[in-house]
Amino acid sequence: MKETKLSFAHKLISEQFPNWADLPINRFNSSGTDNIIYRLGKNMAVRLPSNEGGSLQIKKEYQWLPFIEKHLPVSVPTPIALGNPIEEYPWHWSVYKWIDGEDAITGRMDDPYQVAIDLGQCVKVLQRIDPSGGPTPGDHNFWRGVPLAMRDEYVREAIANLQNDIDTNLATLAWEAALKAPIWGKDPVWIHGDLLAGNLLINQGRLCAIIDFGGLGIGDPACDWLFAWSLLSVKTREKLRKELSVDEATWERGRGWALSVGLIALPYYKISNPVFAGIARRLIEEALEDYKKGV
Repeated sequence: MKETKLSFAHKLISEQFPNWADLPINRFNSSGTDNIIYRLGKNMAVRLPSNEGGSLQIKKEYQWLPFIEKHLPVSVPTPIALGNPIEEYPWHWSVYKWIDGEDAITGRMDDPYQVAIDLGQCVKVLQRIDPSGGPTPGDHNFWRGVPLAMRDEYVREAIANLQNDIDTNLATLAWEAALKAPIWGKDPVWIHGDLLAGNLLINQGRLCAIIDFGGLGIGDPACDWLFAWSLLSVKTREKLRKELSVDEATWERGRGWALSVGLIALPYYKISNPVFAGIARRLIEEALEDYKKGV
């Protein structure tokens, strides 16, 4: 389904959750790529996947987010109800509690470094949660948490498609350096999988929530540090690594994740989603800056 109209969202609510049928529902402007978001009443959000992969994420979040929420020091979008597929819409969808705040793309951060520290502490907490039974990487979380080498084909294809956009020779060298980082040799841990600015909510200048757990799973935690290249500059990024005691190998893989996410996303979204393309460009630029400086 290319576009979910407001009337169709209302139809789904009315048929499957008639007790909410009289609540106002409005499309919420989001830079997300897999879901269309509506605000339902004052206290709920409706999330309708725009593809089959999004539906897999919905079912996973419904199962695991109530468990994850108990541990994190910030809010997460707790699912309230799971919507079922119908003939016209063959995917699961969900209703969540609404969380007030602005995403970190547009929201005012009093101190981006403090936001990054707070987020890093959340990552550390997430990694300590019991991973027993957690979903391993797959289509449901766009394979976040796998070894970087599994992304090699896609990254090199993306670099070839960016000849007129970036320094492809430098990008290739930086990517190959990331591939040489020691792999994760411990048990898998919980990961959010997509800690970019659009998935962080800011309220009164501070981090108040982490949203969009579509990348949730268990695996190599390096991908969860990519936010450092999304939010910070070289000097503050290195300060963050030291303050949070992230080991060098994980940090190097994290830079590889930031670079690879940016490289793969940019050619795909540079026309269709300018906001996300801007995030991708920043990831690439910051990762290459680190590589040039030998950080």
